[in-house]
Amino acid sequence: MNWDLVDWSIIGPALVAGLLVLSTHVPLGQEVLKRGIIFIDLAIAQVAALGVIAAEIIIDAEHGWQVQAAAVTASLLAAAVLNWSEKRWPQQQEALIGILFVLAATGGILLLANNPHGGEHLKDLLIGQILWSTWSSLLPVLLLYVVLLAVWLPFRERLGPLGFYVTFAFAVTASVQVVGVYLVFASLIIPALATMPMHGVRRALTSYAVGGVSYFIGILLSALFDLPTGAVIVWTMACCSALAGFLLGRHYVKADAAFSR
Repeated sequence: MNWDLVDWSIIGPALVAGLLVLSTHVPLGQEVLKRGIIFIDLAIAQVAALGVIAAEIIIDAEHGWQVQAAAVTASLLAAAVLNWSEKRWPQQQEALIGILFVLAATGGILLLANNPHGGEHLKDLLIGQILWSTWSSLLPVLLLYVVLLAVWLPFRERLGPLGFYVTFAFAVTASVQVVGVYLVFASLIIPALATMPMHGVRRALTSYAVGGVSYFIGILLSALFDLPTGAVIVWTMACCSALAGFLLGRHYVKADAAFSR
């Protein structure tokens, strides 16, 4: 453990990046669980990553609007396909999502097969580079998420499946480039799963709290022990959510018992 590695000028933007991701992923994660399409986030995130890889190879650049456009386009195409398949084959939707994930993941491997830094690039896309976040790099993400939340929260019932998939595609495309594929999945599913006994605003606030504490502790532990930040946050979030789920479960069991009397 080395406190000298704790640099708040780095930890601050990283923590804000995590909170930004949670701002959209908590409500979208609850919708994912409601729809029973658990692995859609992994599939869309992997498709977005594939779009980034393809754009970087084609235009020979790691950043820029072309890369962002490619990632968004790939995600929207995947969203359109999943929206169509949900209407045509609803019973097979989860299996089709899994197939999409596998195709996107192996597609990225194939595109980077002859790249000497391909392995490192894939690792960055999977576990993310949250510690590289800066205040200026987070501003476009903030603006995008404000727009998405302004549309999704009040109108989600009217938007229907297509609106959900489009909103999801935009949110995940931004977050996967900030925190990586694994943390996208964790941020969507784990806090939402831990708070399943709850409903409404209380569930959302508890999910935000669990996710925020997980990001803070995970980033701090990563700095102290010099470990990969994304992986540490995933494990921290799993532990914090397991504890929250256990406590909530006991509370609601006691409440139900008292009510039945």
